[in-house]
Amino acid sequence: MSRIGKLPISIPAGVTVTQENGVVTVKGPKGELSQKVDSSIKMNVEDGQIVFEIDENSPVNQKQKQAFHGLYRALVNNMVVGVSQGYQKILELVGVGYRVSNQGNLIEFSLGYTHPIFIQLPSEVKVETKSERNQNPVIILESCDKQLLGLICAKIRSFRKPEPYKGKGILFKGEVIRRKSGKSASAK
Repeated sequence: MSRIGKLPISIPAGVTVTQENGVVTVKGPKGELSQKVDSSIKMNVEDGQIVFEIDENSPVNQKQKQAFHGLYRALVNNMVVGVSQGYQKILELVGVGYRVSNQGNLIEFSLGYTHPIFIQLPSEVKVETKSERNQNPVIILESCDKQLLGLICAKIRSFRKPEPYKGKGILFKGEVIRRKSGKSASAK
């Protein structure tokens, strides 16, 4: 039995969880999310808690059932937290001349290339950009969907990956890049 899978999920006030035809739907003040759950996992909603159990009669092998047990519990827990509290990621642009601005969900980046980069975000993601004097530009992304938020952050970081020689690139707020010395340090 999965150690993560056997932990119950408490449902906060204002959040409703329904299950129909193997699809779990979670509604809350921040939005609505749904996730398909494998037939080898049984989900029970009782006393304000969600409990996941392995269906022993399913034809899936035992190791796969245990993996699914923890996986679907974690996914549904992320959905419950997302629709009740939401998720936030803060990205920082480190580099001379790096700029960012947004108009609604359209973000424009100036990252040292010969052209600006535009990205249109889905409506589920709220974006805010800050550019203050003597500080690096910051992008604040908020969403109820943790997977979508991580995917968008990875896409944005791919425009300028953090590099270890000068420490430039798009970083998460508070991320530390291990710096390397250049070739001048090794030439003796």
